[in-house]
Amino acid sequence: MTLGLLSFLVPFQAFAKEIKKIIKSNIEWKEILTAEQYYILRQEKTEKPFTSLLNDEKREGEYLCAGCNTPLFSSKMKYDSETGWPSFFEHHPNVIDTKLDLKLLLPRTEYHCAVCEGHQGHVFNDGPQPTGKRYCNNGAGLTFKLKA
Repeated sequence: MTLGLLSFLVPFQAFAKEIKKIIKSNIEWKEILTAEQYYILRQEKTEKPFTSLLNDEKREGEYLCAGCNTPLFSSKMKYDSETGWPSFFEHHPNVIDTKLDLKLLLPRTEYHCAVCEGHQGHVFNDGPQPTGKRYCNNGAGLTFKLKA
């Protein structure tokens, strides 16, 4: 890990050590999420490409899980993958869990918010350095908090 990468991960180390799971029933999730957020976060679906305003977001800030407001990504981790979905080359420490996804028959790595287990997207090995990863995220799975 390069020093440059460490510079924006360090502030979240304290947060990462205190993660507590948020467990809700489907009824409770439906009460607090929009229909699109529920479709993405709880049913593990994918939004159509180029439909999220967050894909073109360029301001400095944080990308939070729309289900529980956990900071998942910094704007410093974002890049334009030209895929139609917000993409990031890294995430904050200990806030993402992964699992094997065989829904399309080809194996993919799906990732979720570690706190509320909301589906965010898939991670691929075709991203930029320093990680070589592309965290391809559903915009509806995120909210954006502008840096104050």
